Amino acid sequence: MIESEFVFCVCQPGAELALKSEVAARVPNWKFAYSRPGFVTFKLDKPANLDRFQAPHLVFARTIGLSLGSVTGESNEELAAAVWEEPAVAAYVEACPKLGLHVWRRDTALPGQQGVEPGPTDESRAAEAALRSSAPQASAGDRELLASRETGNGARVLDVALVEPDRWWIGAHRVANRSDRFAGGVMPLALPGHAVSRAYLKMQESLRWAGLPTMAGEVWIELGCAPGGASQALLEEGMQVLGVDPAKVDPVVEAEENFHQLQMRVQDARRVEFSTAQWLAADLNVDPETLLSAVESIVSHPEVSIRGLVLTIKLLEKSMGSPEAIVAYLERVRKWGYQDVRVRQLAFNRHEICLVALRSRRQRRIARRGRIAKPKKSAPVKKRFRVDPPHAGPSSGHIHDAGPHV
Repeated sequence: MIESEFVFCVCQPGAELALKSEVAARVPNWKFAYSRPGFVTFKLDKPANLDRFQAPHLVFARTIGLSLGSVTGESNEELAAAVWEEPAVAAYVEACPKLGLHVWRRDTALPGQQGVEPGPTDESRAAEAALRSSAPQASAGDRELLASRETGNGARVLDVALVEPDRWWIGAHRVANRSDRFAGGVMPLALPGHAVSRAYLKMQESLRWAGLPTMAGEVWIELGCAPGGASQALLEEGMQVLGVDPAKVDPVVEAEENFHQLQMRVQDARRVEFSTAQWLAADLNVDPETLLSAVESIVSHPEVSIRGLVLTIKLLEKSMGSPEAIVAYLERVRKWGYQDVRVRQLAFNRHEICLVALRSRRQRRIARRGRIAKPKKSAPVKKRFRVDPPHAGPSSGHIHDAGPHV
C-alpha cells in the first residue's frame, strides 16, 4: 500500500499562480507546500492511497501524482542509487511487476523560447539511463520498467522530476488519460523541418489530447491561419482547410491542394462560405471575449453546422486565466449547443489554453492509441469548399488579426 500526504503537479513555467488559484477553488483541502517554475507540490489533509487516489482535472496541471519525497546527490549515479534506496520506492517496485518509468526535467522557459520545446532532454535521458541501469529489478526476470509508450490506461508509473541539477523529486501516478502516458505530460511531438510555424505543434497536440472523432476529407475552418503551421498539421491528417486571415500564409501552405484561404478579417467573410465545414479551429491574437464573439458569429449562423471546436484562448492578463473566467468560457460555449467542453493548458501552449468542444459526448469516437480516426482505405481527397468571391465588408467593428501566429 503506497500512501503519501503530498501531491505534485507539473505545469508551464509562469503558470504556478494560476495553478494555485485553481487548486484553492477546486480542491481547497490541498495546501501549498513547495514550488519551482514548472513544478508545484501541495499537502493533503490526510494521507492518500495510490490505488484509490483520483486526481482532479486541473486546467493548468499537465501531470498530477502522489509525491514520494526527494533525493539529493552530486552525480546521476548517486541520485539514481538514492531513488531506489527510498523505502516508498522499494515498496512500490515490489508491488508492481511492470512499472512505468517517467523521467523529465522541469521546464524553465516557455515553449519555443531559446529554441527549446517540451520533452526529453540530454539531461533527462542521462538520468533515465542511470536509473534503469541501477534499478534493483533489472536482474529479475519477472520485473520490468516500461517506457512511456508502453504505459496504457491503469498502468502504474514511477515519476522522477529533475527539479534541480542536484535534486530529483520522486512521485507516482496511475495512467488515467492520454497525457498521463508520457513523462511530464508531454506527448512525443517534434517540429518537422517543413513546418512554417510552431502552431503545427499546438494543433498536433490539440488533436491528440482531444481525441476528436474527425475523419480524413472533412473540412476545417481555421481562423487566424497565417503563416499556416496549424493548417499544415490538419492537412497532414487528410483534412481540407479553409483558412481565414488578412495576412497571407506561407507559399508552402498556399500551394497545398486541399487548402484555400480567405485573405480577410473574420467578420468580412460571408458565413455561407463556411456551410460545408464540420470543424472550426481558432488561434487569434486577441482577448478571449473577442475570440469567442468571432466564433459565436459563425457557429450560430443558420447556414453553418459545426460539429466541434478547437480554440486557443490567449491569456493576455492574469485575470483571464482565473477559475471564474475559465468557467465563464465553458458556460458560454455550452450556450452555443456544445455540451462536451474541455479545457487544458497544453505542453506546447504558451500564455494560452486550449478549449475543445463537441455537440455531445456521443460524438466521441476515440481511435486506438490516440490517433485521429481515418478511413481504412484512403482515397484522393476532392475539394468540397464553397469558395465565393470576397465582398467588401463594413469599415469598422472588425476583428483585427495581429499577423502571423505562433
